[in-house]
This record gives sequence, structure tokens and C-alpha cells, in this order.
Amino acid sequence: MRRLPSGKVTFLFTDIEGSTKLLHELGAEGYADALAEHRRVLRDAFEAHGGVEVDTQGDAFFVAFPTATGALAAVRESLAALASGPIRVRMGLHTGTPHVTSDGYVGADVHRAARIAAAGHGGQVLLSQETRELLEDAFVDLGEHRLKDFAAAVPIFQLGAEAFPPLKTISNTNLPRPASSFVGRETEIGEITALLRDGVR
Repeated sequence: MRRLPSGKVTFLFTDIEGSTKLLHELGAEGYADALAEHRRVLRDAFEAHGGVEVDTQGDAFFVAFPTATGALAAVRESLAALASGPIRVRMGLHTGTPHVTSDGYVGADVHRAARIAAAGHGGQVLLSQETRELLEDAFVDLGEHRLKDFAAAVPIFQLGAEAFPPLKTISNTNLPRPASSFVGRETEIGEITALLRDGVR
């Protein structure tokens, strides 16, 4: 493995949308070929722009870049190369200063980057405010969203103006935000019970 970037690092997480469905549509051989091409395209883009592959599991990548501009360039190149193929990849970018160990990275920034990527849809690229502030490009402001395992809502931005379904975040549910305690929260409890009874998720 190449030496991992340290200091301020931009993380990129990628994942194929609907991989199981795609497997059924293409068949085992067709899917294997498409997956191999997807991996080749992404790895070429990562390497060309200074990215270091931290981990890969199945059809997902975790990559670290020493600069946000390099990460965005790799993302753009990957999207362009995959545009004509059957695979649609969701991507998430976040910049922070994680702790580096012999096994990789440790810190909340890693988890935040992964959660941002998971909130998106195939073909969608999401960025944190920390990454956006390092780039001169124009991005779509998707507002503040609560990510799983993070207490505070965070601003999320999108690369490009293409329309996608709502983000898959805690903010985009029909349930009220959880209170710190149920004591004295009879109204909120009633609302939650009613929503669940009516089948709203």
C-alpha cells in the first residue's frame, strides 16, 4: 500500500447502487465483467489524481486524497468513464484531520464521509461543507441533514444539478426529531404513536 496521506485529508467513499438487482439483470458473467471494468476505471482515476486506496469491500471503495481538488477530479473522471455503462455509483466526499495508524485511519471524519456517501443515490455525488469550502466549483446546497450516529445536523452539497430522490438521512423521515427525554413529552409520544399506527415510516 502506498503511504497514506496525513494532516488534512479528503475521503471518498463509493458504492454501486442496486448491485444485487444488476447481478440478476446482467447474469453472473455480465456482472463480473461490468464490476471489473468499474474497478479498473475507478482505480485509474484515483491513482491519476493522487488517491490512495485505503480499503475495498465487494463493490465499495474507501480512498484518501491529499487534496480536495484531486478527489473531485477523480470523481469527475470516474463519472464520465462510467456514464455509458450499466453501473451507477454513489459517492461521498468529506475532508478532515483523522488519526493515522498502521492499519488506516481512525476518527469521526471517516464515519462522516461514509454516512454522506450512503445517503446518496446512484450517479449522485455528495460533499460535506468542509470539502466544499476547499473547492471553487459551484455545488447545489441540499440543506442540513442528520446522519446516522451523529447528533448534529450537517450541511450537505451535491455536485451537478441533476434531480435525485430525497437523501437517505434521518432528517428525511416523517417522524419528529427525537427528544432528549420522554418525560413531559406526551404530545410528541402521541404523534409518534399515531405515525407508526398509520404505517408512516
